Amino acid sequence: MDDAQLRTVWQQRQFNDRAVPLSQPLALLMKYTLGRRVRQLGRLTEIWQELIPEGLLRHTALESFRSGTLTVTVDSAPHRFQLRTLLDGGLMRELQRRFSGALNKVRLTPGQFARADEAGNRRYEF
Repeated sequence: MDDAQLRTVWQQRQFNDRAVPLSQPLALLMKYTLGRRVRQLGRLTEIWQELIPEGLLRHTALESFRSGTLTVTVDSAPHRFQLRTLLDGGLMRELQRRFSGALNKVRLTPGQFARADEAGNRRYEF
């Protein structure tokens, strides 16, 4: 064997460290997937707070935004009915007009989302 062949065989038999730092895929995940969702939900939160009446706003919490569906948790049936009536009465069109992304549906789910801690501050749980 000549030197070139020996060098090639030697390089092929060397241990190849295939470990990739976890920070690289996590950075990509944060930048492209989670970061986009957080920005969209943040923009929707601003619009939501502008359009929903104050009395009803305290009884709602934006839970998630996926595939054009905004999921909102509402703490009681009367408030859920009131919000559904507002959405059907033109609020949905106004949300779609102000939001730059694709907002196809608002799903209302029942649930308790706030409780008080020892200091009396509201704590949100989803």
